[in-house]
Amino acid sequence: MAIKVLINRSVPEGKAKEMIPLFRRMRALAMSQDGYISGETLRNMDNPEEFLVISSWQSSDAWTEWLNSGNRQEIQNEIDALLGGQTRYEVYHYGFTE
Repeated sequence: MAIKVLINRSVPEGKAKEMIPLFRRMRALAMSQDGYISGETLRNMDNPEEFLVISSWQSSDAWTEWLNSGNRQEIQNEIDALLGGQTRYEVYHYGFTE
């Protein structure tokens, strides 16, 4: 079942220029991952420190494999070091099934 993953990051003022290349590297790697469908990165107009990434995956297994991959973890560690905090993830599936 296809899923959407919401990834929320608070990027301290002045760190966006350092963060954007990391976002691009992460997206480039994700695009070659089995099960990746699409993704977009949004920046909150009312709070420019807040970034939201929305990605679509063919299954939760595909997402979990990507989440735990070594390549992704390496970039995520760089992101977390710049953020000084944790990235927040929310996973949603389509429909009203129980």
